[in-house]
Amino acid sequence: MDVIEAIFTRQSVGKVKPDPVPAEVIERLVLAAVQAPNHYKVRPWRFVVLTGTGRERLGQVMADSFRAKFPQAPPEALEKERNKALRAPVLVAVGVDKPAEPRVVEIENICATAAACQNLLLAAHAEGLAAKWRTGSPATDPAVKQFLGFDPDQHLIAFLYIGYPEGETPPVERPSFEDRTVWMDK
Repeated sequence: MDVIEAIFTRQSVGKVKPDPVPAEVIERLVLAAVQAPNHYKVRPWRFVVLTGTGRERLGQVMADSFRAKFPQAPPEALEKERNKALRAPVLVAVGVDKPAEPRVVEIENICATAAACQNLLLAAHAEGLAAKWRTGSPATDPAVKQFLGFDPDQHLIAFLYIGYPEGETPPVERPSFEDRTVWMDK
């Protein structure tokens, strides 16, 4: 699959099989991710790959944090929160380093890390995997960040859910660029 085909055919897929993804495939995805451009070669991305019981432990942290915020939440709500981490056999949490030197601008680190996420998603698609980028309230939750090894002020920009597709995914209509583009050639 060439890159143009990958860009035009990749889409978010939430329904995946529970089948494990081999570690060497996940490593190829992360290696593709870190080829993203980044200012001053600071490599601002941090990846936490969760599989197996790692996802279950994250799910428990998410449920505990939800219960702390909403003590009256019914058991079904806690179970729903707990199961978020189990949506796919692989979950990659992606954090962004804060700038460590004055010349590095925080938004550049965030953008570079977002580009790394897109590389990972395209690589997953090329490998025949399905993937979905999510965030939601767990991405800003201090307990979730702590569990993943991130600082409280560190950005957590993605939970990338990855697995083998559960059937065919019909193509989606792609937007055009005309209504979002201005040409300034004169």
